[in-house]
Amino acid sequence: MKYYIIAGEASGDLHGAGLMEALLQCDSAAQFRFWGGEKMAAAGSVLPVRDYREGAVMGVTEVLRKAGTVLRNLSFCKADLAAWKPDAVILIDYPGFNMRVAKYASQHGFKVIWYIAPKVWATRERRVRRLRRWVDRLLVIFPFEQEYFRRRGIDALYVGNPLVDAVTRERPAEEEFADKPYIALLPGSRIMEVEHTMPVFLELEKLMSAGPMSAYQLIVAAAPSIGDEVYDAYLAGSSIKVVRGRTYSVLEHSSAAVIDSGTASLEAALLSVPQVVIYAMNPLSFLAVRMMLKTKYVSLVNLIMDKPVVDELLQKECTAYNILSRLEQLISDAGLRTAMLADYGRLEQMMGGPGASMRAAKEVVDSLKG
Repeated sequence: MKYYIIAGEASGDLHGAGLMEALLQCDSAAQFRFWGGEKMAAAGSVLPVRDYREGAVMGVTEVLRKAGTVLRNLSFCKADLAAWKPDAVILIDYPGFNMRVAKYASQHGFKVIWYIAPKVWATRERRVRRLRRWVDRLLVIFPFEQEYFRRRGIDALYVGNPLVDAVTRERPAEEEFADKPYIALLPGSRIMEVEHTMPVFLELEKLMSAGPMSAYQLIVAAAPSIGDEVYDAYLAGSSIKVVRGRTYSVLEHSSAAVIDSGTASLEAALLSVPQVVIYAMNPLSFLAVRMMLKTKYVSLVNLIMDKPVVDELLQKECTAYNILSRLEQLISDAGLRTAMLADYGRLEQMMGGPGASMRAAKEVVDSLKG
């Protein structure tokens, strides 16, 4: 069968690759055409139609700035779907773009399967109506989502979380990144996020150099979607080190991590890394998000556990001084670390064991046969 898959971010590329590998086991004749990155290309042995790094945007002002690119990509996608005629269109998260694709695909007779649902339970709940109208099957990855969507008339199935697969599959061996203990920095996977977090990390470096935290190195785990030149523009004259392509290794062997909110916070928890979550963006975009946000928390760890397992430093609170204060607590307070790691253990149990990618693939194939 022919599968047209669209992933718009680094996490989507990771999970899309796992899904493609599982689909090949369930359907030996599977053919792929996809929007994604290097991981999906390796899994399907075919180059992407579009590289996700070309169009990832976030926030009000960023969307407006790239509106022309988004519209051109959408127009191309519609024509490409019409020409290739897949058996299924599989959408992976990335709702701003994928919602429009779902509408077109549904209206033109394609079976639409959405894997990793838009977080409508956090914001933009009006999208529920569109999902109900345009999506044939919704495969969700958080334990509370199945009931949430089914109560709203959507055929949702919880398949487990593919991050458990990814962390299990790519569990890293110990590597030497520094000659002393270090703190992992994950400044985000979008240019806009890096623009707001890297200056804070430079200030953090200055504060650390004047106190007991001078014993620690700072290491950035580079996002695949961010070029070296972006980091270099900030780090000239800095001792902060950048490591590319080994995020899990950087995380697992760090003393603690500072993470721009997103999938990485959940990955750090699965790797048992004490962390501080930060979140800063354009003030206009942040105001818009704050007005729409319906959840108590921003980080996935806290959302799933429904309690403040990790500290969240948002917007004005996202300062080098506040980050340093939290890091000092994580490193010096053994009780705090122990409690956080215990919560991580309960979190992993709630997310289910490995096998999410295969369960999702079987559901896709079975739904097409049915």
